[in-house]
Amino acid sequence: MVSDALATKPARGHIPEDRITLFLAGDVMTGRGIDQILPHPVPPRLHEPWVQDARRYVELAEAAHGPIPKPVAFSYPWGEALAEWARAAPDLRIVNLETAITTSEDWWPAKGIHYRMHPNNAPCLDVAGIDCCVLANNHVLDWHYRGLVDTLLTLEHARIKAAGAGPDAARARAPAELPVPGKGRVLVFAAGCGSSGIPDEWAAGSDRPGVHRLPDLSAATLEGIAAQVQALKGPRDLAIASLHWGGNWGYRIPPAHRQFAHGLIDRAGIDLVHGHSSHHPLAMELYRDRLILYGCGDFLNDYEGIGGYEEFRGDLVLMYFPTLAIGSGTLLRLELVPLKIYRLQLKRPAAVEVEWLRARLDRECRPFGLTVRHVSATHLRLERL
Repeated sequence: MVSDALATKPARGHIPEDRITLFLAGDVMTGRGIDQILPHPVPPRLHEPWVQDARRYVELAEAAHGPIPKPVAFSYPWGEALAEWARAAPDLRIVNLETAITTSEDWWPAKGIHYRMHPNNAPCLDVAGIDCCVLANNHVLDWHYRGLVDTLLTLEHARIKAAGAGPDAARARAPAELPVPGKGRVLVFAAGCGSSGIPDEWAAGSDRPGVHRLPDLSAATLEGIAAQVQALKGPRDLAIASLHWGGNWGYRIPPAHRQFAHGLIDRAGIDLVHGHSSHHPLAMELYRDRLILYGCGDFLNDYEGIGGYEEFRGDLVLMYFPTLAIGSGTLLRLELVPLKIYRLQLKRPAAVEVEWLRARLDRECRPFGLTVRHVSATHLRLERL
């Protein structure tokens, strides 16, 4: 079972040397409407069936909740998350960046939605202290191969590691290596599945840029990942599998996802499974004391004011702060911080909204023998039943 250290909270601002605390989030979309309110927006023309101007998404958010002063500071979209990062002081911050960083005008014609942020707006990632952007998703090539290459170069220039995409298959498959001075190293192995909407043509080739797209969730695919992890993982390394899989809405966990996540822990030595693609948080599981996040939900987007799927409350998002034991990978603690997207910024939700999210997460986690409880009026914690 989970270590008794799950209930032991280190002093604020100090993380002991035998453990690593991470910040994890699901989809971060800083393009389109959010890009338009930042200081250096790309031209707003879109190639969507219903919206042809990215500024329309700003108008929808303003119609819902009031005016947004423009341009905003690079720190603006993160809002209250900035204070939470300062409080929790995680060793590393890892997100799924679902936005190309490019001025390319060569949009992928077979897709109806195209996200991009101007490279000169990349400081918004720097001000958030992001250490690693997972790119194995269904939007990083929205602006074709040049868009991906621009994204990789921009992140490299900003000294932010990338995982799950690259200029060729070998580098798309390679993990991001994130050293934590005095503690060890975190390896982020990232991949995406067709079930999340990643086109077949986006798979990186021997001489073609692209994403690390898994052909399936078979035993052979699992063994390929296991061989790679075992060849690279050292005794003080923690290995994360960051997977873009499944649809956008609904709480059902496909049995194949659960089987594959268990296999990553059993066969590959993965210490934490970081799932994303769903627009709202999904169930969590502890398997052999390792944390599985089946779907982290969106963290930042420009969907505010758009109707549909209100029952899932996609405007309520989560910050995940897992603390893992170095050497064993055991989960010691998982703190959850609810926030709300409001005026294209992360704000504190009302108490009733925090309780709604806690109850929904608790409902989904109970079949896995877990419960979600309040630590305070604004913070939650995962525990065993």
